[in-house]
Amino acid sequence: VQLQASGGGSVQAGGSLRLSCTASARTLSRYTMGWFRQAPGKEREFAAAISWNGGTTVYADSVKGRFSISRDNGKNMVYLQINSLKPEDTAVYYCAAKIAGTYYFERDYAYWGQGTQVTVSS
Repeated sequence: VQLQASGGGSVQAGGSLRLSCTASARTLSRYTMGWFRQAPGKEREFAAAISWNGGTTVYADSVKGRFSISRDNGKNMVYLQINSLKPEDTAVYYCAAKIAGTYYFERDYAYWGQGTQVTVSS
């Protein structure tokens, strides 16, 4: 599976962005999809994930209420809507895919995109 994240940019605090992840998989519905992020000087961390059919979504506590993950299997797309952006949301955002394992851990995701930069100014 090849993944490509896009939609990042530079925004002011309080703004919104919609990140997109394009997948090459013929049947994206086989995969649970996740978004992770890596801030400068920090380890990559889990942000959000969505089950194969969109029936389950999970979020890191730090983004609950502001981030919304969704998917369109027919278009092989996964989205991350980010609202009320904060400077601490500044990071490279990665989409990832997995078949088995938990939602939260990097090690469970077998496929990764190249990342898209989100920069939030105060």
